[in-house]
Amino acid sequence: MILTIDVGNTRIKGAVFEGNTALEYFVFNAIELEKSIKNILNTYKKVTHLVVASVGNVRKEAFLVFEKQICIHFVSHTDSFPFVNAYETPQTLGIDRMVLASGATLQFSKQNRLVIDAGTCVTYDFIDQDDNYRGGAITPGLRLRYEALHNYTSKLPLLELESPKDFIGNSTSQSIHSGVVNGLVYEIDGFIDEYKGLSLNFIIILTGGDTEFLAKRLKNTIFANSNFLLESLNQTFQYKIKND
Repeated sequence: MILTIDVGNTRIKGAVFEGNTALEYFVFNAIELEKSIKNILNTYKKVTHLVVASVGNVRKEAFLVFEKQICIHFVSHTDSFPFVNAYETPQTLGIDRMVLASGATLQFSKQNRLVIDAGTCVTYDFIDQDDNYRGGAITPGLRLRYEALHNYTSKLPLLELESPKDFIGNSTSQSIHSGVVNGLVYEIDGFIDEYKGLSLNFIIILTGGDTEFLAKRLKNTIFANSNFLLESLNQTFQYKIKND
């Protein structure tokens, strides 16, 4: 069994896999990290490997307390990946984006793939049908957009995510909701349309914490899976074992 951990900018997600089957998913914060992993390992005693992909501020030492109990692997740029990294600055490409590109390559062969990860930031990653990672885009996610409007103005309130009641906001709060939510939806649809214009052989994968909220609002047909990164992390590690 493999325990995968995704350390994001906002929260930590995990999953236990037996082969390619996910047995259980977990969500916790950095303060709960050691206790949560200990509980998972007590429940799933057959876990032999802990695989970590991190873009957050959690130190490696937080995981290394378990190194006498299980094998620990931190995904890095030196790992084997199933795609050619054609990024102009490959060492600056986030590990989370590399894992997503890997999962898309392994799950959807001989297709052009666009992976959209809607979390703290929204990342767009394009892997062509010849398995070349070509690049993408990074923009603020829903939470960052709300916070930016509040933090960089003197009077706009900080609001929680909410579906706008109408396209035309009839109050300051509703105007913010309309701008934030509809703005990101139109952005994502616009990016998808641009990429789909490159080829008919295209699959769009939407993942991340805001997947469910956004998926039903998009006009484009997508493959939505909020746990795609954890699944990709498991598959990437199995690929590494076979190819190292």
